[in-house]
Amino acid sequence: MAQTHVLGLPRIGAQRELKFAVESFWRGESGEAALQETGLALRRRNRALQAAAGLARVTAGDFAWYDHLLDTALLLGAVPERFGLDARRMTLADSFKLARGTPSQPAMAMTKWFDTNYHVLVPEVGPGTQFGEGVEWLYEAVAETQAEGFAAKPVLVGPLTFLWLARSADPAFDRLGLAPALATAYAAVLKRLKAQGVEWVQLDEPALALDLPPAWLDAAGTMLQVAAADAPRLLLATYFERVDQHAERIAQWPVQGIHLDLVRAPRQLDTWLAHLPSHWVLSAGVIDGRNIWRCDLRRELSRLQPLQQALGDRLWVAPSCSLLHVPVSLAFEGPSLPADVRGWLAFAHEKLQELAVLGRALNEGTAVVREELAEADAAIAARREAPRVHNAWVRRRLAGVDESMTQRNSPYARRAELQRAALQLPPLPTTTIGSFPQTPAIRAVRAAHKRGELGAFDYLQRMRAEIADAVARQEALGLDVLVHGEAERNDMVEYFGERLWGFAFSDNGWVQSYGSRCVKPPIIYGDVFRPEPMTVDTARYAQSLTERPMKGMLTGPVTMLQWSFVRDDQPREQTALQIALAIRDEVKDLEAAGIRIIQIDEPAFREGLPLARADWDAYLAWAVRAFKLASCTVADATQIHTHMCYSEFNDILPSIAAMDADVITIETSRSRMKLLDGFGRFAYPNEIGPGVYDIHSPRLPSPEEMLALLDRAAGVIPPERLWVNPDCGLKTRGWPETEEALRRMVQAARALRERLFPARAQQQETAPAPLSARL
Repeated sequence: MAQTHVLGLPRIGAQRELKFAVESFWRGESGEAALQETGLALRRRNRALQAAAGLARVTAGDFAWYDHLLDTALLLGAVPERFGLDARRMTLADSFKLARGTPSQPAMAMTKWFDTNYHVLVPEVGPGTQFGEGVEWLYEAVAETQAEGFAAKPVLVGPLTFLWLARSADPAFDRLGLAPALATAYAAVLKRLKAQGVEWVQLDEPALALDLPPAWLDAAGTMLQVAAADAPRLLLATYFERVDQHAERIAQWPVQGIHLDLVRAPRQLDTWLAHLPSHWVLSAGVIDGRNIWRCDLRRELSRLQPLQQALGDRLWVAPSCSLLHVPVSLAFEGPSLPADVRGWLAFAHEKLQELAVLGRALNEGTAVVREELAEADAAIAARREAPRVHNAWVRRRLAGVDESMTQRNSPYARRAELQRAALQLPPLPTTTIGSFPQTPAIRAVRAAHKRGELGAFDYLQRMRAEIADAVARQEALGLDVLVHGEAERNDMVEYFGERLWGFAFSDNGWVQSYGSRCVKPPIIYGDVFRPEPMTVDTARYAQSLTERPMKGMLTGPVTMLQWSFVRDDQPREQTALQIALAIRDEVKDLEAAGIRIIQIDEPAFREGLPLARADWDAYLAWAVRAFKLASCTVADATQIHTHMCYSEFNDILPSIAAMDADVITIETSRSRMKLLDGFGRFAYPNEIGPGVYDIHSPRLPSPEEMLALLDRAAGVIPPERLWVNPDCGLKTRGWPETEEALRRMVQAARALRERLFPARAQQQETAPAPLSARL
């Protein structure tokens, strides 16, 4: 009989229970006991859902208080030395210090979990790293599962992926030198799980989908030989891309099964069937764990039935990856989601039900699930034929795009001269990335307007008051280029999606991004276009309040695509270009309204890069084209900015340069400006604003610390092309810390300005009177 299982479930709760419990704990409003109670309730709920779906084994260890890679490091005793903490005595409060920083230590660096929008904390390793006993959380989760009468299948990030994602402060340090000690630590963990009575362990190795150097592949096999010496049976879980290029090698490893992502990489199946050892389990990931469209159950059954005939009970059926990446349940959706669109969707709980249907159909025959199959068939057909999905005008417009629409009028050097003359900014100009604190008052006003309790005019006046306040605060701080603060925006993608056709929105489709931070991705179901201007009135009003340049703030087409659930019935490139045309219209209107700096954020540009290098060129070509289509409609004197988040930029710097933004801002503070080194080696030609403080942490660096970072940046990038800014938007911070951090940032910028540009520093402007004094 085929068995069904999941690689993991969302841990935030359908109503974001974990988020609110964790943040309450951080604020000191509740204790650890209350937080533990919330976590236990969420784990129990997920176990009950798996049991109700008929899963043979219940996943344990997919829950994490902040992120699963941090928990793996703590399990292995790999706590960064600089925090002075002992993993064996680690408390929840201690673990949050690593994630959020302390007054004396910056938080651990973040990176994206492969090509998802989920962030993980980067393990810190070095010559002094020692692995050993750590936190007991995984063993406790297994015991909880067993105590409720379930067979526990623990999930654990594998040693290859852990070591590949780890980083050292010393760039010359060879992480592979830690492989023997790491393998020994994994062996101890697996031996203990076996002693707990665990039969199967899911060992997640998504790094196998990357183009790994041979030495790393050799080390992966060697580490597994050590780790598996006295272990339960191991299911090697791969996902996000194909791994059949390693099939012959992996088949020699001491594991007892392989999980394949047959949604992202269906063609790898034939290769694996030719190499699968006769005693191995094949876990077929056929339900999309990264997107929210209903599964074509009949199509998947036609693929699974021959597998079942060939493999018998060695066939396991699962989603393609952990369901961490999709919302929890459609049961909590209200009227925001159109009824027909809702019928096309499946969130995590619904995917469990789809999994149950596939399992029953395989084991008991399709007759027992006739109604479920018929319902799925109807939903697939309805979506395919829906008039709201296809728009002939959008298609005609896209067909008319030519290369002249993706080129600026002049090269950067000429544009820079014109922009300096037009903007009259000092050297090392200071700015922020876009958003300011979303206070409880702002959220309450937006919620009242959404409920219909606050009329459009009153809502506009309240938002304008917030904008005026943000402008006044920036002028008082002495910032050179201002933003309006984005008080009216719920999310940088959702806000624009609500104003574009082809998008739909859930009420509670929350997905974890990092820690307690959750996002509610829009759903792109049809052809996209902009019916009317989206930000022009707001930007025009904000500019009217100040003599200083005001940035128009937009989200770029690649990020709109990456941070949405995207339609799967046409190439992603086509959807991206449709969005780019909509943004292009907005850019043109902003410039016509007198906005001379327009920021088109692309924090997800690197995130969208395929895992396989063979696919990079095609992606980068259309991603760059989409950005340029959106931006290359302005005059040379209008300055185009973009922003990118935590990313490994080095491999794609030629493409970033090809985007030809006049100014790029990037997150660099957690890496202590090391991410900037690649831009220096590449001789990046345009202007750069490397972040000088981490907005994801409540820790406030001193002006001296910021100045040291700027000094380092000025040693890599010519100072005349440097901007000064925070790492990212300030939406999640409070006003007191925001103002103090920006005050220190301006102080550091002026100190360096006086040292490097003394003649111009003497002429630098004094801050004008606050706006409130001029009204």
